[in-house]
Amino acid sequence: MPTKSTRLTFAVLAAGAGVFSMLQSLIAPALPTVQHALHTSQSTATWVMTAYLLSASIFTPILGRVGDLIGKKRTLVAVLVTVAVGCLLAALAPSIGLLIVARVVQGVGGALFPLSFGIIRDEFAPSEVSGSISNLSAVIAAGGGVGMVAAGPIVSALDYRWLFWIPVAIVAAATLIAVRYVPESPTRARGQVNWLGAALLSAWLVALLLPLSQAAVWGWGSARVLGLFAAALVLFALWLAVEARSSTPLIDLRVMRLPTVWTTNTAALLFGAGMYAIWSFLPGFVQTPSSAGYGFGASVTAAGLLMLPMLLAMFLSGVLSGRLEPALGAKALLTTGAALGALACGILALWHDEQWQIALVAGLFGLGIGLAFASMANLIVGSVPADQTGAATGMNANIRTIGGSIGAAVTSVLVTGRLQPSGLPYASGYTHGFTLLAVLCLAAALAALLVPVRRDGRTTGRLRAAGGAAAEEQVVAAPGARG
Repeated sequence: MPTKSTRLTFAVLAAGAGVFSMLQSLIAPALPTVQHALHTSQSTATWVMTAYLLSASIFTPILGRVGDLIGKKRTLVAVLVTVAVGCLLAALAPSIGLLIVARVVQGVGGALFPLSFGIIRDEFAPSEVSGSISNLSAVIAAGGGVGMVAAGPIVSALDYRWLFWIPVAIVAAATLIAVRYVPESPTRARGQVNWLGAALLSAWLVALLLPLSQAAVWGWGSARVLGLFAAALVLFALWLAVEARSSTPLIDLRVMRLPTVWTTNTAALLFGAGMYAIWSFLPGFVQTPSSAGYGFGASVTAAGLLMLPMLLAMFLSGVLSGRLEPALGAKALLTTGAALGALACGILALWHDEQWQIALVAGLFGLGIGLAFASMANLIVGSVPADQTGAATGMNANIRTIGGSIGAAVTSVLVTGRLQPSGLPYASGYTHGFTLLAVLCLAAALAALLVPVRRDGRTTGRLRAAGGAAAEEQVVAAPGARG
């Protein structure tokens, strides 16, 4: 837990990261309202979500690395100001085009995750690091839940623009406190930003995520989708080559190859696929009219309330993980979290006829999310050099997002592949989708079992010097994340 001297710093980090996480899900239930208010089409309105996803995927690892190089506080303040400006633009946007631009600006806030984890590692006492990372992860996880629960009441009582006015106030206050009270981290990486690597990273992420998010509109077999997937493969290969040859890589591939890092990232990819798909499709399932043979015809607000057990469970299990991790280890918590996700989706595939069953599943999945988020962050932070914290945790968040995009896209194919004459999906589509998500979460649990156990609180990895020099053994102290 943070001591008195670090509580203000933690409060600032939690406010910023929590608001960004909330912005990910807050606008989704209100998209039909936005579409109507701004006189646009459904396909255009979906770009409000897509633009945010693409922007966050680009800026999260890049600005995480920038923070490692020029200072995490300086970068944190700049990112908070940018998020506040993006929310202000969105609140005032008179057209869908400007709202989409505002969402691109808001996406810069993805860097708040790696910057916050890096500041905790640099500034907090070693005994506080693991618990503080778990608590922050609980806030990040719960932020997404708050967005789902709060969107309906805010839009009903006020207006969709208040979905952005409220974050403006929170982020502005956090920025002022950060300038005054958050210390600048003393740990700096040497070198400079590899801008070619940054450009190639951005290019292959866009080429991968754009067709995943738009395939339902463009068609999976369309030239645009297939061409972008092919481009993503080529750009990814070029990025790997450039990073491997760079003396100051944007993402140190040697660090990404550390056993704890690659196994944790694999679990993040698979668990992210299940988590984001549940967030995307479970509210839609409960809002489906019962005339379709399933669903409850719930309003946006009622659907949000059914997600309330998930929100509460995410926060409680995330906080609890900080107390369990010293005794059980982050590996056990990550495995348990993914297994709970698999159990929840399995139950949902078999039983979804009563609202209490949905609430039970939401609570179980929330427990899994809280444990998984906290343990993934602790495993990464405890396994990489201090000057790589921002880049490594940024890539972990990005890999989770990539998994989420894949999971949502594939689930969409299963759910909407066959439609009733009314235009609504068949119940079997959801059943097959939830079964797939159970398999993905189970695979995440199996990947988590591959995470190496650290019995002495330290991680050892084989790191090769840039340019092909002889291998050197680098031992990195783990401040509080035991696997």
